[in-house]
Amino acid sequence: MENSFVDRDLNRIIEMAWEDRTPFEAITFQFGISEKEVIQIMRRNLKTNSFKLWRKRVNSGVSQKHLKKRSSEINRFKCSRQNAISNNKISKR
Repeated sequence: MENSFVDRDLNRIIEMAWEDRTPFEAITFQFGISEKEVIQIMRRNLKTNSFKLWRKRVNSGVSQKHLKKRSSEINRFKCSRQNAISNNKISKR
């Protein structure tokens, strides 16, 4: 699975997963991978301590990684740098 992505896509998946405001559903929409696959990618590409901190943050109330759990006040999932990224399906709308 992970081998099917070029480095640029893999880096983008990690960046989107790290960003609290980007839900897993957005990663699924753009790259066609499940939350479980995102977690596997993060586990393989982050240092052990960084991965543990990320998982703790995602599972806490701080993160907005799941659309069903996020506040209704948050109505977007694009980061401020997303429009500048080329080949991004979401920014091309």
